[in-house]
Amino acid sequence: MICHIITIFPQMMDVALSESILGRAREWNLVKTHVYDLRDFTDDRHRTVDDVPYGGGPGMVFKPEPLFRAVEHLFGLCSAGDRTPVYMTSPHGRVLDNGLAVELAAEPEKIIICGHYGGIDDRVRQRFQAREISIGDFVLTGGELPALVIIDAAARFVPGVVGNSESVAEDTFNDGLLGAPNYTRPAEYQGWKVPEVLPSGHHANITAWRRRKKLELTLRRRPDLLHKAGLSESDIAILKSLGYGKEKHDGTS
Repeated sequence: MICHIITIFPQMMDVALSESILGRAREWNLVKTHVYDLRDFTDDRHRTVDDVPYGGGPGMVFKPEPLFRAVEHLFGLCSAGDRTPVYMTSPHGRVLDNGLAVELAAEPEKIIICGHYGGIDDRVRQRFQAREISIGDFVLTGGELPALVIIDAAARFVPGVVGNSESVAEDTFNDGLLGAPNYTRPAEYQGWKVPEVLPSGHHANITAWRRRKKLELTLRRRPDLLHKAGLSESDIAILKSLGYGKEKHDGTS
């Protein structure tokens, strides 16, 4: 997976992309990231990338000229040319979830524009058919952190990035539910014990316990997820035993 990132804070991106699993993925050439300073595509001595919005209002808006130049330059470097998908970090976009992360991981190459200030001149979105991505219903001071989140979420689905592929399959949200609680050694610490089933070695019982806990946690903390999760009849039976009626699951009364 190759990601071309356009930002006004390239040093901020380089540090984060060099650490942990992403850093190793880059070393192994499983994920390649190239960071570009938007100011390098300006043509004035002040390296201006923003201006006041037409119609008035607070904040500044990224100008179209530097971004047009930057994206068109990157098209020349990408194997798919001007067919390379372009993304913009924006609170207006599709909210990032596991499904979108899988889609992004499957794309061999992409361009990500980090939004900033009061937004980006909309002609950039129109010209490059850029798709907007949000990481939640809140506003940050810039698009660099969302871009890093997007890349990190997608990278986990690139084969080889996560050493144990089973850990990806078992992660929270992969089946639409929250993950089960985790424990490790020692089996008892300051009077707090690990659930007896986990050290038992009985894999069927452990699997059943984890499934029940996933359903229980999702019901208590994120019940909104249940209507989208692929629930089996046994899952619904467990939820009923926890006080969740089937009518709440399928919308009937």
